[in-house]
Formats: sequence, structure tokens, C-alpha cells
Amino acid sequence: MKRFAFVCVWSIVCAILAAASAAPSGAQKLADPLPVAPGQKVFGQSCASCHANPATANRAPDLKTLMQFAPEAVYAAVTSGNMVVAAQGLSDADERAVAEYLGGRPLDLTDTGSAEKMTNRCAANAGFNGPSASSWNGWGADRGNTRFLSGQTAGLNAGQVPQLKLKWAFGFPKGDTAFGQPTVVGGRVFVGSDNGYVYSLDAASGCVYWSFHAKSGVRTAPTVAALKGQGAATFAVYFGDQRTNAYALDAGTGKLLWTKALSDHYASRITGAPSLYDGVLYVPISATEEAFSAAPAYPCCTFRGSVVALDANTGDQLWRTYVIPEEPQPVRKNTLGTQMWAPAGAAIWSAPTIDEKRHVLYVGTGDAYTEPAATNSDAVVAMDLKTGAIKWSFQAVPNDAWMVGCVPVSTENCPKDLGVDWDFGSSPILLNLAGHRQILLATSKSGTVFGLDPDRGGAVRWSVNLSETKAPNNGQIAFGGAADSNTLYVALEDGTFAAIDAASGRRAWQVRLESLENLGAPTNNGENRTKAGLRFGQSAAVTGIPGAVFTPGWDGVVRALSTRDGKILWQFNTAQDFQTANGVAAKGGSMGGPGATVAGGMLYVPSGYANVGGGMPGNVLLAFSAK
Repeated sequence: MKRFAFVCVWSIVCAILAAASAAPSGAQKLADPLPVAPGQKVFGQSCASCHANPATANRAPDLKTLMQFAPEAVYAAVTSGNMVVAAQGLSDADERAVAEYLGGRPLDLTDTGSAEKMTNRCAANAGFNGPSASSWNGWGADRGNTRFLSGQTAGLNAGQVPQLKLKWAFGFPKGDTAFGQPTVVGGRVFVGSDNGYVYSLDAASGCVYWSFHAKSGVRTAPTVAALKGQGAATFAVYFGDQRTNAYALDAGTGKLLWTKALSDHYASRITGAPSLYDGVLYVPISATEEAFSAAPAYPCCTFRGSVVALDANTGDQLWRTYVIPEEPQPVRKNTLGTQMWAPAGAAIWSAPTIDEKRHVLYVGTGDAYTEPAATNSDAVVAMDLKTGAIKWSFQAVPNDAWMVGCVPVSTENCPKDLGVDWDFGSSPILLNLAGHRQILLATSKSGTVFGLDPDRGGAVRWSVNLSETKAPNNGQIAFGGAADSNTLYVALEDGTFAAIDAASGRRAWQVRLESLENLGAPTNNGENRTKAGLRFGQSAAVTGIPGAVFTPGWDGVVRALSTRDGKILWQFNTAQDFQTANGVAAKGGSMGGPGATVAGGMLYVPSGYANVGGGMPGNVLLAFSAK
């Protein structure tokens, strides 16, 4: 990405803040695309004149450089280091806020999230011996991202599900969103957190072996695999953070083996779990540019979604493919004189799916930010595993140029024909059907499920729309379903849950879930609410074992449904306080993103999801067992 994306962004932020504060009230007032974070405001008002000014580039670190520092390092610089004089007008609250904003995670001056500070350190660490027969590794548990385990691999069957009881809870210090899906391999749980810590826990007891503090929050599911050339380390834990850094840690000790920064675009993120195959780590790149790009002072838009292939042993880049091949070019200026750019968008929010037979990977892409919408936006895209070359693309919704910052008030930066935001936020599922046939299942935010033919360039075999009404912009299907050899199980935002015959697309059954508290009326944006005002519905990923599927809800309830007819086998309200194994005060809340994972006869559920409107905060990982 061109350097201008860093050079000018914070000058732009200053202009946005000034314009917003000076604008008149009423319809003429510029609506903030999203609430301005306290640290963002402090930086724009007090720091950007030097650190986002090309004239001082030789004397002051630019934003790209600053965002590589931990928040503790930034705080030290403004309180006792070389920035004390420049920061003397800031309050302690301002100093903490700007440190957290630049650092990308909560400030942790006393290492409260460190394993060394926890009361449940494992008595000994005998080393990590690698994957076992019963494990859940990465986002989808297998290369096809089916999110479905056999009974033998899961160590849990449908008959045992009603007997599930809470065995232990682990609290994430200072957390409010438990968006890291746990990986369970070799008797250990590996899980990231919004506070930037990654933990290795004992799967049976929840005692903590080690912690590692990443540069930013970690929402990706870790992947564990063997590696070579790293001394005594024989297995690595791979993950990405919210600042587009990829990491490899020694799975036994938590020691950093390598880390790579994969994007220099200000807004880029890694939200989907990296996928590993044959010694190569495939990392999807997404972004938050559409959140603030509607502001007239912002030069919309320059981000393009991509996949980066890394050598898993060294972190060296093998290739990068942008799903929008054309680089952004200047297209026009708005009335403020701000240069507009295109094409842009098509973020990749979810984990790539690996197709060993055809030597390709599949990704789902986000909406376009600019008009005309790029052909690979709102699409399933197939790339060559070795070279990254795009083999084919299936676009579900043409002309879906959309930005979250354009809702509800549009600006001249916004697409004139604002789209519907019906992109693919979930991983495609590559499923083996009877007779050695395969099908690629793709779930769109519109509520439509597509059965694609991987042998015919993604040709549509069938499609079915599960949404009873037009899907809102936040979508009906977010993080995706689970599939066995016959059936796809899908949860919808409106509380609907459906089972679809994978070969034909026919609905096997469909049920409407109900909150423990009766539903109230839908809100203006189509969301359902309980009588207490809590958001209701299912957007978290589904998890399956033979006879049962697990679906976590916005209302804080995780449910197990029968795969035969959708009847509830078991449910547990996670929205409560818990006594934790590590002595950290913790509570559960909404579950809107990561799914449950299953291994060794246990069910693991992260609870808390406050970074989307209506979600209840929470900071706990819950482990259930039928024994």
C-alpha cells in the first residue's frame, strides 16, 4: 500500500475532529462515522502536528513507526521519557488513552495479564508433544473449515450433551470482549484475548503454562503445527493480531520464534485465523477503513483485501495476492478538495479454506468501498496455493459498494448508490459428499446459502435464502455454520436456525430459537431485543458433533440443538459472574463471533462481545465436561 495512507491519515483525523466540533447542529452537522476513541482524539489534537506532518518526518516518528510500540513504551515516553516536555499539558488519563490507542490494546503497567501474576500456574511444564487424537486446531478444525468433529475426535457424543457441567473458568484480565476462539491440541488450550495476551492452559484443569503479550489484541484462532529450523522448538503456535502482525511462538514455552508486520495500511487488521498447509501459513488481511472513510476530509479509499503466504518456519513472505488486482488511483476531488481514490474494499475477514485436491485456497470477501464495486467484492475467490494466482471468482452481489460510516447519514464520500452490505464474513466450507463428490458451501450476510461447484469455476449448483425478510446491513449470517457429510447447520441473526441438505440445498428443518427472556419488538435496524433491551439472535460460528450442534447467542446463552430436528438438548446462560481458576474477576456476556470448540470430551466457550452495538461485555473462557 502506498505510503500516503500513513502520511496523511492523522492530519485528516485532526480535520475531521475540527469539522465535527465546528459544524452546526441538525441535518448539516457531519455525523461521526463511529464514536471517536479518547486516544484518537488526544493524538489528533496534541500529537499529529509533529507525528503526522511530512515536514517533520526527519525528526519525529510517523504513525507507522509509533504503532509498532507497545502501549507501555508509549506511556513511558510521555511520562518519563523523551516526550515528557511535549506531553506536559496532558492529563494522566490523556496519556493513558493515547498510549492505548497507539499500542492497540489496554495498558498493562504491572503485567496483570501475565501468567506469572496468576494464582493457577501449572505445577510443571513437561513440554509440548504435539497434536493428539482428540483436538480442535485452528478456526474450522480441519482444512475444509467444516467446524464439525467426529464423535471419536471430539470425545463427546449427543447423549452426553445434556450432562454437560461447568468444570472451570478462566478470566481475561481487563478484558471486555472474549473474541479469541480457543484451539485445543495435545491436552492444551491456546487462546488469544482482547488485552493482547495469548495463553497456554491445561485443557483439563485450566491451569496456565505460559503467556505471551502480543503488540495488539488477538481475535484469531491459533493454529498449532510442527516446524523446522528453530532450535529446540519443534511445534509452533501461529496467530495474527489487530495491527496486522503475524506470530509464531514455541508451543511448549511461549517464546517468540518470529513475527512479521504484513501491511502498512493504517486501517488493516488480521481478523480471520491464518490457515496452515504443507509448511505455508496463509494469512487473510482485513481493515476498518470503511468506518471513518465517509468523513469529507478523508481521501477515500485505498485499502484492498489480500492473502499473504508465509514460510511457516521463518516467516518469510512467499507471495501476496490482492483480491482487487488494480492499485487505487486518483478518481476525483470532493468539494473540500480532498482527493478520492478507487478501487478499494473486499476485506477478507475469515480464515482461508484449503483444497488439497485442486491445490487452491478459498476466501470470502467483503463489500467494496468505492464505485463501481470491484468484481471480486462480495465474492468467493479461489487462489493457487503455490503462486497466489486467482483461479476463479464467484460474486454473489454485484454493485455492493457500501461503507458503515455512510449509515445513517451519507456524505459526498459515500457511494451514490449505497449497496446492501451482503458480503461474505465467514469461511467457505469445502465438504465431501457421498460418491467422492465435493461441494463448496458459502454463507452470505444476505441470508442466502450457495452450493458452489469447485470443479467448474465456482458455478452455482444451488442456492437457498433462509431470511424471511430482507437482511439488514449487519447481515443475517455472520461467522458461519458447521457441516457434516450430509447437512449444513446455519444460525441467523434473527434467531432462526436451519439445517440444509448439502447436496440439494433443500431445508431439512428450520426452528426459531427463543431467549430465556421473551423477545420484544425488533429495533429500527432489524435487530431483535429482549424485554430487558439485550440483543437477541445468533451470529457466532456454529460447532458440530454427531447428533448435536452448539450455537452461542447474543443473549449470553449457549445452546445445543439436536441435528435431527433442532430441539434443544442443553443450554447454559453464560451472562453471569464466575469464580475463575486463575483468580481473575470475570463474567460472561454476549457471544457474537467465535464459536465453541470441542476436544477430549470437553466443550470450551468464550463469552463476552462488546465491540458491536447491543453486545454485553464479558471476559471469560468456560470449560464444560459431561464427566
